[in-house]
Amino acid sequence: MNSVTVVGAGLAGCEAAWQLAERGIKVTLCEMKPKSHSPAHVSDDFAELVCSNSLRSDELTNAIGLLKEEMRRLGSVIMTAADANKVPAGGALAVAREDFSRAVTEKIKNHPNITVVCDEITDIPDGRVIIATGPLTDGAMADKIASLTGGEGLHFFDAVAPIVTLESVDMESAWMASRYDKGTADYVNCPMEREEYDAFVKELCSAEEAQLHGFDDGGVFEGCMPVEVMARRGIDTLRYGPLKPVGLVNPRTGKEPYAVVQLRMDNSDGTLYNIVGFQTHLKFPEQKRVFSMIPALRNAQFVRYGVMHRNTYLDSPRLLDRYYRLRSDPRISFAGQMTGVEGYIESAASGMLAGIECARELLGLSPMDFPQETAIGALSLYVSGGSVGDFQPMNVNFGIITPLDHRVKGKRNKNLAISERALAIIEEKKNESYS
Repeated sequence: MNSVTVVGAGLAGCEAAWQLAERGIKVTLCEMKPKSHSPAHVSDDFAELVCSNSLRSDELTNAIGLLKEEMRRLGSVIMTAADANKVPAGGALAVAREDFSRAVTEKIKNHPNITVVCDEITDIPDGRVIIATGPLTDGAMADKIASLTGGEGLHFFDAVAPIVTLESVDMESAWMASRYDKGTADYVNCPMEREEYDAFVKELCSAEEAQLHGFDDGGVFEGCMPVEVMARRGIDTLRYGPLKPVGLVNPRTGKEPYAVVQLRMDNSDGTLYNIVGFQTHLKFPEQKRVFSMIPALRNAQFVRYGVMHRNTYLDSPRLLDRYYRLRSDPRISFAGQMTGVEGYIESAASGMLAGIECARELLGLSPMDFPQETAIGALSLYVSGGSVGDFQPMNVNFGIITPLDHRVKGKRNKNLAISERALAIIEEKKNESYS
């Protein structure tokens, strides 16, 4: 009987297991929780979101929006759970993190073709295997992977933003709105005047950081840059980044503030909000001191402070093929952030592709070979050899997708045309993926 062992029940491992099981493959899904947890995990559920609860844009004019829609049409368990547990976030898809993880866990555990084994795996299992142990893989498993890949994995540092209670936010200073009043008023906007902003940045730059072995500002993934690292790049860096006031008019003044800190809903009850873009590795007392300088957060109750951890990834262009299989031993596939994809959805997409292609291989079918015209295909092709120079983790973007063969006026229109082309291809391949 065809069977596969999937190691790791994060977003990538769950998606890989689901795709295999849906195609009749028996799956043993190995997960070390609840027996042990990594430094970044707190829940016993699968597919835990350890950083932001935002899955980013849900629009087809954005590459991540296209990737989500491709996955929906291909039967993604992650997207099904995300859509069922979304919370208001303007044009983005954000989820109630605990409800989302619980929904994925229930679906995985109740699938008749999936057997869950709760134990820490310290060696590469025999037979066909997909390793989705995540970017915090360490210990014996990390040593085994290093021996397979001919050396130590590359690594970068990743950071998590703090969460505050909504009731502790001073709504006399803040207001609810989405940028440009797009969609519903889903964000808490905390304005700052120039003097407040300048004082905040000064303190942020000099605040005491937690000691982290091997950390330096150059080793941080750009998409998760700690707010204090951004601040050190220049006084206005934050105003052109997470604190940009563009499209946010304060109803009390009728003007855009000098800077705006946004809070995004983090749970389905709407009682917890995370500070958007405030990934940090400041010491906890320093986070309380400095972030409370934001007028609307002067009395904020922090239910989770920001933390930072080292993420490890493979030199995938050298090691993996377009199906995320190890070139030197194709019985072993990898999935998730370890492959060098960056982001929740990209991680799940790598698991989806690895699961689909592994199932087809075991069933004696030809590969799906998702082309570079699709987001899911472009991502795997980039990871397996499309990068130039030193390989770095990257989010999906239209730059890695094959351009149109004709001119379309306007960036949004062009991106939408690329998405429409991709979805037409996905529709053609959708039925093929189960036969």
